[in-house]
Amino acid sequence: MFKDLRAQGTQLRLNFCDLSGAKCAKKATIILERTFLRQDRQKTQTETSISSYSLCNAFQWIQYGIINNIFMKFYNVSSFAVDWLSMVYMLTYIPFIFPVTWLLERKGLRVIALFAASINCVGTWIKVASVQPNLFWVTMLGQFACSCAQVFILGMPSQVASVWFGSDEVSTACAIGVFGNQLGIAIGFLIPPVLVPNVDDVNELAQHISVMFYITAAVASVIFLLVVFVFQEKPEIPPSLAQVALRDMPTAEYSYLASIARLLRNKPFILLLISYGLNVGCFYAVSTLLNRMIMEHYPGEEVNAGRIGLTLVIAGVAGSLICGIWLDKTKTYKQTTLSVYLLSFVGMVIYTFTLNLGHLWVVFLTSGALGFFMTGYLPLGFEFAVELTYPESEGTSSGLLNCSAQMFGIAFTIIQGKIIDHFSTLAGNIFLCVFLFIGSIMTAFIKSDLRRLKANTQSQTEMNADSSAHSQDAKSLSVKEVKM
Repeated sequence: MFKDLRAQGTQLRLNFCDLSGAKCAKKATIILERTFLRQDRQKTQTETSISSYSLCNAFQWIQYGIINNIFMKFYNVSSFAVDWLSMVYMLTYIPFIFPVTWLLERKGLRVIALFAASINCVGTWIKVASVQPNLFWVTMLGQFACSCAQVFILGMPSQVASVWFGSDEVSTACAIGVFGNQLGIAIGFLIPPVLVPNVDDVNELAQHISVMFYITAAVASVIFLLVVFVFQEKPEIPPSLAQVALRDMPTAEYSYLASIARLLRNKPFILLLISYGLNVGCFYAVSTLLNRMIMEHYPGEEVNAGRIGLTLVIAGVAGSLICGIWLDKTKTYKQTTLSVYLLSFVGMVIYTFTLNLGHLWVVFLTSGALGFFMTGYLPLGFEFAVELTYPESEGTSSGLLNCSAQMFGIAFTIIQGKIIDHFSTLAGNIFLCVFLFIGSIMTAFIKSDLRRLKANTQSQTEMNADSSAHSQDAKSLSVKEVKM
């Protein structure tokens, strides 16, 4: 159960006891316990539905890139054109994140989740109709629809975590929300090379691609129904004292444009905004170009390229969960973020200089180390941003972080791709190492102003003082009654 919510329940029971006696307090306790149990179930369902939708959408981001050479052959297009099937996710995010975040603030989580799941479902069925060599534009249209759906989902883990989870579990909840996205990418690395083998017969290849698209569309349809029936807007009782303060804030006092302006004047957040973009942009570039990197040094290893991508992300899932739990226990946001960032840089350096050794097991090992820290950084950035920007909306801060990541992701993917084409994979990876080192330095200069933690601590102290006062009043009343 939520510690903050329990504390609120204790305060409510004290008030009932003071006003109406022991029987009323007992009744209030029963009602609160039932509410807690119902909210436990609702938060699990909400987190599961949003993670599942994120998984399905993230799978589609990488499903083309990991078998880049096969789609080049089927649609008779360049590798750069296939790269754009991944980069469209990044490009779409940049102009649409601001209106989407505004809608999130005005319409709430449930409306946005329903709209996003429906767009994602439509995109998957459009791609089902694109399995002909002359219909590359149709598959691009379907991918564009899915990329629009991604705009709605990418910043929701931190928002759902803050709205539904207490202060002692919010970082873990955010990590679990990000887990859906990471697991989707992992499956996107693993499944396409298995479902779509590199065969020469175009008709046979079309059948394999069609099977993959039909499976994706069926899963997206089921997840849409899951969101419709189980996703909830918010709990009846706020799970943390910080959420109590936000709910008490009049809507008229909130201005989306003013919120963005305040964030852009927040120097620690600006440093995090750029450093986050550099780290995640590098991850996007590595993921998108992984097939080309592996094929250069290990020809014919499409399936192993997918398994290496899987290793990269699964290790990152473990890193995300461990970092989320660590943050909930220690609240050492800057120290943890900086440590993981530096280790991401070290992991990238090791991966860069061992890729061409000719041993796939070495690539698996170094990819796992790189993924553990680089992907594990994702929830750290979200949670650190929320701490630095409270009481601004989590959707706004995470939206700006993701916008930065998309811009750097597009730039890094295009530039690294050109470097690989004209020079070598080694040169392209060194290019990414330089920017990870710059991001590490920027992270070291971020001032650790943990505003949300301070708000929760201050509110908890005030509530404890009120509880103590109620107890003293009750004791005084009992003494008076005895004397009488």
